Amino acid sequence: MEKQKKYKIHFAPVQGITDWTYRNIHAEFFGGVDAYYTPFIRVEKEDSFRSRDMKDCDPELNSVKLLVPQVLGGEPAELDVCLQMLEGRGYKQVDINMGCPFTMISRRGKGAGLLPHPERVEALLEVVKDFPEIQCSVKMRLGWEDPGECLKLLPLLNAAPLAAIFLHARVGVQEYKGEADKEAFEIFYKECEHPLYYNGDVLTLEDIQAVTERFPRLEGVMIGRGLLANPALAQEYAEGKVLAGEERLRKFKAFHTELLAAYAERLQGDHQLLMKMKTFWEYFMPSTDRKVLKKIHKSNKLTQYNEAVVKAFMPGEEDE
Repeated sequence: MEKQKKYKIHFAPVQGITDWTYRNIHAEFFGGVDAYYTPFIRVEKEDSFRSRDMKDCDPELNSVKLLVPQVLGGEPAELDVCLQMLEGRGYKQVDINMGCPFTMISRRGKGAGLLPHPERVEALLEVVKDFPEIQCSVKMRLGWEDPGECLKLLPLLNAAPLAAIFLHARVGVQEYKGEADKEAFEIFYKECEHPLYYNGDVLTLEDIQAVTERFPRLEGVMIGRGLLANPALAQEYAEGKVLAGEERLRKFKAFHTELLAAYAERLQGDHQLLMKMKTFWEYFMPSTDRKVLKKIHKSNKLTQYNEAVVKAFMPGEEDE
Protein backbone atom coordinates (compact mmCIF):
# COMPACT_ATOMS: atom_id res chain seq x y z
CA MET A 1 0.00 0.00 0.00
CA GLU A 2 1.39 3.41 -1.00
CA LYS A 3 2.31 5.61 1.93
CA GLN A 4 0.25 8.79 2.03
CA LYS A 5 2.25 11.98 1.47
CA LYS A 6 2.65 14.19 4.50
CA TYR A 7 2.49 17.83 3.58
CA LYS A 8 4.45 20.48 5.47
CA ILE A 9 2.65 22.79 7.88
CA HIS A 10 4.04 26.31 8.19
CA PHE A 11 2.75 28.74 10.81
CA ALA A 12 1.95 32.10 9.20
CA PRO A 13 2.96 35.19 11.15
CA VAL A 14 0.25 37.34 12.71
CA GLN A 15 1.22 40.83 13.87
CA GLY A 16 0.76 41.39 17.59
CA ILE A 17 0.39 37.70 18.46
CA THR A 18 2.98 35.30 17.08
CA ASP A 19 6.05 36.81 18.73
CA TRP A 20 8.98 34.78 20.06
CA THR A 21 7.24 34.05 23.36
CA TYR A 22 4.14 32.68 21.63
CA ARG A 23 6.14 30.66 19.11
CA ASN A 24 8.40 29.03 21.69
CA ILE A 25 5.51 28.04 23.95
CA HIS A 26 3.39 26.82 21.04
CA ALA A 27 6.22 24.55 19.86
CA GLU A 28 6.72 23.25 23.40
CA PHE A 29 3.04 22.36 23.92
CA PHE A 30 1.89 21.24 20.49
CA GLY A 31 4.49 20.83 17.77
CA GLY A 32 3.60 19.55 14.32
CA VAL A 33 4.79 22.81 12.73
CA ASP A 34 7.64 22.50 10.22
CA ALA A 35 8.50 26.22 10.24
CA TYR A 36 7.48 29.34 12.14
CA TYR A 37 7.66 32.86 10.68
CA THR A 38 8.27 36.18 12.39
CA PRO A 39 5.79 39.00 11.82
CA PHE A 40 7.35 41.15 9.10
CA ILE A 41 10.50 43.13 9.81
CA ARG A 42 10.69 46.55 8.22
CA VAL A 43 13.30 49.24 7.82
CA GLU A 44 12.72 52.44 9.76
CA LYS A 45 14.45 55.77 9.10
CA GLU A 46 18.14 55.81 8.26
CA ASP A 47 18.30 52.09 7.54
CA SER A 48 17.58 51.15 11.15
CA PHE A 49 15.12 48.59 12.52
CA ARG A 50 12.48 48.68 15.23
CA SER A 51 13.93 47.33 18.46
CA ARG A 52 11.01 44.93 18.89
CA ASP A 53 11.70 43.46 15.43
CA MET A 54 15.36 43.00 16.27
CA LYS A 55 14.46 41.31 19.54
CA ASP A 56 11.88 39.07 17.91
CA CYS A 57 14.40 37.66 15.44
CA ASP A 58 17.20 37.33 18.01
CA PRO A 59 18.45 33.74 17.58
CA GLU A 60 19.19 33.56 21.31
CA LEU A 61 15.51 34.09 22.22
CA ASN A 62 14.02 31.68 19.71
CA SER A 63 13.98 27.97 20.54
CA VAL A 64 11.75 26.67 17.71
CA LYS A 65 13.34 24.15 15.36
CA LEU A 66 13.06 26.38 12.28
CA LEU A 67 12.37 30.12 12.37
CA VAL A 68 12.09 32.05 9.11
CA PRO A 69 12.22 35.85 9.44
CA GLN A 70 9.74 37.66 7.21
CA VAL A 71 10.62 41.05 5.74
CA LEU A 72 8.23 43.59 4.24
CA GLY A 73 8.58 43.85 0.49
CA GLY A 74 8.99 47.47 -0.58
CA GLU A 75 12.00 49.13 -2.17
CA PRO A 76 15.08 47.17 -3.29
CA ALA A 77 17.35 49.18 -0.97
CA GLU A 78 15.18 48.25 2.03
CA LEU A 79 15.22 44.56 1.11
CA ASP A 80 18.99 44.69 0.70
CA VAL A 81 19.44 46.15 4.19
CA CYS A 82 17.09 43.53 5.70
CA LEU A 83 18.85 40.61 4.02
CA GLN A 84 22.26 41.92 5.08
CA MET A 85 21.12 42.18 8.70
CA LEU A 86 19.55 38.71 8.74
CA GLU A 87 22.51 37.11 7.00
CA GLY A 88 24.68 38.66 9.70
CA ARG A 89 22.51 36.96 12.31
CA GLY A 90 23.08 33.60 10.68
CA TYR A 91 19.71 33.13 8.98
CA LYS A 92 19.69 30.93 5.87
CA GLN A 93 16.00 31.37 5.00
CA VAL A 94 14.02 34.61 4.66
CA ASP A 95 10.45 35.25 3.48
CA ILE A 96 9.48 38.38 1.54
CA ASN A 97 5.99 39.67 2.32
CA MET A 98 4.09 40.73 -0.79
CA GLY A 99 0.72 39.87 0.69
CA CYS A 100 -0.10 42.15 3.63
CA PRO A 101 -3.53 43.60 2.74
CA PHE A 102 -3.83 46.35 5.34
CA THR A 103 -4.24 49.87 3.99
CA MET A 104 -1.49 51.48 6.05
CA ILE A 105 0.97 49.11 4.34
CA SER A 106 -0.54 48.69 0.87
CA ARG A 107 -1.08 52.39 0.19
CA ARG A 108 2.69 52.83 0.46
CA GLY A 109 3.15 50.28 -2.29
CA LYS A 110 4.27 47.56 0.10
CA GLY A 111 2.84 44.14 0.93
CA ALA A 112 -0.05 43.37 -1.42
CA GLY A 113 0.25 46.92 -2.76
CA LEU A 114 3.22 45.68 -4.81
CA LEU A 115 1.26 43.14 -6.82
CA PRO A 116 -0.12 45.43 -9.58
CA HIS A 117 3.45 46.60 -10.35
CA PRO A 118 5.51 43.88 -12.08
CA GLU A 119 8.48 46.21 -12.55
CA ARG A 120 8.73 46.80 -8.80
CA VAL A 121 8.40 43.07 -8.04
CA GLU A 122 11.13 42.38 -10.60
CA ALA A 123 13.44 44.90 -8.91
CA LEU A 124 12.97 43.15 -5.56
CA LEU A 125 13.66 39.76 -7.09
CA GLU A 126 16.92 41.11 -8.51
CA VAL A 127 18.07 41.83 -4.94
CA VAL A 128 17.49 38.16 -4.05
CA LYS A 129 20.19 37.19 -6.55
CA ASP A 130 22.76 39.14 -4.51
CA PHE A 131 22.28 36.80 -1.53
CA PRO A 132 22.96 33.28 -2.85
CA GLU A 133 23.54 31.97 0.70
CA ILE A 134 19.95 32.80 1.70
CA GLN A 135 16.95 30.79 0.51
CA CYS A 136 14.31 33.43 -0.16
CA SER A 137 10.61 32.70 -0.43
CA VAL A 138 7.68 35.00 -1.27
CA LYS A 139 4.35 35.25 0.54
CA MET A 140 1.76 36.86 -1.69
CA ARG A 141 -1.88 37.09 -2.71
CA LEU A 142 -3.66 36.55 -6.01
CA GLY A 143 -3.45 40.29 -6.63
CA TRP A 144 -4.50 43.60 -5.16
CA GLU A 145 -7.90 43.88 -6.88
CA ASP A 146 -7.55 41.52 -9.83
CA PRO A 147 -6.80 37.81 -9.19
CA GLY A 148 -5.09 37.73 -12.59
CA GLU A 149 -2.26 39.94 -11.31
CA CYS A 150 -0.43 36.92 -9.87
CA LEU A 151 -0.38 35.34 -13.34
CA LYS A 152 1.31 38.42 -14.81
CA LEU A 153 3.99 38.04 -12.13
CA LEU A 154 4.42 34.31 -12.64
CA PRO A 155 7.13 34.48 -15.36
CA LEU A 156 9.19 36.77 -13.09
CA LEU A 157 8.66 34.49 -10.10
CA ASN A 158 9.46 31.32 -12.05
CA ALA A 159 12.71 32.87 -13.30
CA ALA A 160 13.82 34.02 -9.84
CA PRO A 161 15.92 31.86 -7.48
CA LEU A 162 13.11 31.32 -4.96
CA ALA A 163 12.88 28.47 -2.45
CA ALA A 164 9.07 28.58 -2.25
CA ILE A 165 5.94 30.64 -2.83
CA PHE A 166 3.12 30.97 -0.29
CA LEU A 167 -0.06 32.04 -2.05
CA HIS A 168 -3.08 33.32 -0.12
CA ALA A 169 -6.12 32.65 -2.31
CA ARG A 170 -7.65 36.13 -1.93
CA VAL A 171 -6.95 39.55 -3.38
CA GLY A 172 -5.69 42.34 -1.14
CA VAL A 173 -8.87 44.41 -1.10
CA GLN A 174 -10.71 41.45 0.43
CA GLU A 175 -8.38 41.42 3.43
CA TYR A 176 -9.77 38.30 5.19
CA LYS A 177 -13.38 38.69 4.07
CA GLY A 178 -15.32 36.65 1.54
CA GLU A 179 -14.37 33.28 0.17
CA ALA A 180 -10.91 32.14 -0.85
CA ASP A 181 -10.71 31.78 -4.65
CA LYS A 182 -9.46 28.24 -5.23
CA GLU A 183 -10.18 28.45 -8.96
CA ALA A 184 -7.77 31.36 -9.36
CA PHE A 185 -5.27 29.57 -7.12
CA GLU A 186 -5.49 26.50 -9.35
CA ILE A 187 -4.47 28.45 -12.46
CA PHE A 188 -1.35 29.71 -10.66
CA TYR A 189 -0.69 26.25 -9.21
CA LYS A 190 -0.62 24.63 -12.64
CA GLU A 191 2.03 27.03 -13.97
CA CYS A 192 4.16 27.63 -10.85
CA GLU A 193 7.62 26.06 -11.08
CA HIS A 194 8.60 26.59 -7.44
CA PRO A 195 7.48 24.63 -4.35
CA LEU A 196 4.04 26.08 -3.58
CA TYR A 197 2.08 26.36 -0.34
CA TYR A 198 -1.64 27.06 -0.10
CA ASN A 199 -2.81 29.73 2.37
CA GLY A 200 -6.32 30.90 3.24
CA ASP A 201 -9.15 29.58 5.44
CA VAL A 202 -7.42 26.38 6.55
CA LEU A 203 -9.18 25.86 9.89
CA THR A 204 -9.61 22.10 10.32
CA LEU A 205 -8.07 18.74 9.45
CA GLU A 206 -10.76 18.41 6.80
CA ASP A 207 -9.64 21.71 5.25
CA ILE A 208 -6.03 20.48 5.05
CA GLN A 209 -7.19 17.24 3.47
CA ALA A 210 -9.47 19.00 0.96
CA VAL A 211 -6.75 21.41 -0.18
CA THR A 212 -4.03 18.77 -0.51
CA GLU A 213 -6.36 16.39 -2.34
CA ARG A 214 -7.30 19.07 -4.84
CA PHE A 215 -3.70 20.29 -5.23
CA PRO A 216 -1.54 17.19 -4.65
CA ARG A 217 1.67 18.80 -5.95
CA LEU A 218 1.65 21.31 -3.11
CA GLU A 219 4.64 21.34 -0.82
CA GLY A 220 2.31 22.08 2.06
CA VAL A 221 -0.03 24.61 3.63
CA MET A 222 0.60 27.81 5.53
CA ILE A 223 -1.86 28.38 8.38
CA GLY A 224 -2.33 31.50 10.48
CA ARG A 225 -5.77 32.09 11.96
CA GLY A 226 -6.55 28.35 11.97
CA LEU A 227 -3.62 27.66 14.29
CA LEU A 228 -4.44 30.65 16.49
CA ALA A 229 -7.99 29.34 16.93
CA ASN A 230 -6.89 25.74 17.39
CA PRO A 231 -3.20 25.62 18.39
CA ALA A 232 -3.33 21.80 18.16
CA LEU A 233 -4.19 21.77 14.44
CA ALA A 234 -0.67 20.97 13.16
CA GLN A 235 -0.25 18.33 15.88
CA GLU A 236 -3.59 16.82 14.88
CA TYR A 237 -2.41 16.61 11.28
CA ALA A 238 0.93 15.06 12.25
CA GLU A 239 -0.76 12.46 14.47
CA GLY A 240 -3.83 11.92 12.30
CA LYS A 241 -6.32 12.43 15.11
CA VAL A 242 -8.32 15.30 16.59
CA LEU A 243 -7.60 16.54 20.11
CA ALA A 244 -11.03 16.65 21.72
CA GLY A 245 -13.04 16.76 24.92
CA GLU A 246 -11.44 17.19 28.32
CA GLU A 247 -7.98 16.39 27.00
CA ARG A 248 -8.26 19.32 24.60
CA LEU A 249 -9.45 21.70 27.32
CA ARG A 250 -6.70 20.54 29.70
CA LYS A 251 -3.98 21.11 27.13
CA PHE A 252 -5.37 24.46 26.00
CA LYS A 253 -5.63 25.60 29.61
CA ALA A 254 -2.00 24.64 30.30
CA PHE A 255 -0.91 26.46 27.12
CA HIS A 256 -2.80 29.59 28.15
CA THR A 257 -1.39 29.44 31.70
CA GLU A 258 2.17 29.25 30.39
CA LEU A 259 1.60 32.14 27.98
CA LEU A 260 0.06 34.30 30.68
CA ALA A 261 2.98 33.65 33.02
CA ALA A 262 5.55 34.37 30.30
CA TYR A 263 3.93 37.64 29.30
CA ALA A 264 3.54 38.65 32.95
CA GLU A 265 7.34 38.49 33.21
CA ARG A 266 7.89 40.44 29.98
CA LEU A 267 5.26 43.16 30.15
CA GLN A 268 4.93 46.05 32.58
CA GLY A 269 1.79 46.11 34.67
CA ASP A 270 -1.61 44.46 34.49
CA HIS A 271 -2.92 46.80 31.77
CA GLN A 272 -0.30 45.74 29.21
CA LEU A 273 -0.79 42.10 30.15
CA LEU A 274 -4.58 42.33 29.77
CA MET A 275 -4.28 44.02 26.38
CA LYS A 276 -1.93 41.29 25.18
CA MET A 277 -4.15 38.45 26.36
CA LYS A 278 -7.33 40.02 25.01
CA THR A 279 -5.67 40.14 21.57
CA PHE A 280 -4.87 36.44 21.97
CA TRP A 281 -8.57 35.69 22.66
CA GLU A 282 -9.64 37.45 19.46
CA TYR A 283 -8.71 34.19 17.74
CA PHE A 284 -8.29 31.50 20.40
CA MET A 285 -11.12 28.98 20.95
CA PRO A 286 -13.70 30.95 18.91
CA SER A 287 -16.53 28.52 19.74
CA THR A 288 -16.28 29.38 23.46
CA ASP A 289 -19.60 30.54 24.89
CA ARG A 290 -20.11 34.13 23.73
CA LYS A 291 -21.00 35.38 27.21
CA VAL A 292 -17.69 34.07 28.52
CA LEU A 293 -15.74 35.66 25.66
CA LYS A 294 -17.54 38.94 26.30
CA LYS A 295 -16.49 38.85 29.97
CA ILE A 296 -12.88 38.19 28.95
CA HIS A 297 -12.85 41.17 26.58
CA LYS A 298 -14.64 43.49 29.01
CA SER A 299 -12.40 42.69 31.96
CA ASN A 300 -10.27 45.65 33.12
CA LYS A 301 -8.62 43.95 36.07
CA LEU A 302 -6.51 40.80 36.07
CA THR A 303 -8.76 39.24 38.71
CA GLN A 304 -11.80 39.72 36.47
CA TYR A 305 -9.89 38.27 33.52
CA ASN A 306 -8.81 35.19 35.47
CA GLU A 307 -12.35 34.56 36.72
CA ALA A 308 -13.69 34.69 33.15
CA VAL A 309 -10.94 32.45 31.81
CA VAL A 310 -11.69 29.75 34.40
CA LYS A 311 -15.18 29.48 32.88
CA ALA A 312 -13.77 29.28 29.35
CA PHE A 313 -11.95 26.07 30.21
CA MET A 314 -14.91 24.38 31.87
CA PRO A 315 -16.32 21.38 29.95
CA GLY A 316 -19.28 22.45 27.88
CA GLU A 317 -18.20 26.08 27.47
CA GLU A 318 -16.66 25.33 24.07
CA ASP A 319 -18.99 23.74 21.55
CA GLU A 320 -17.41 20.75 19.89
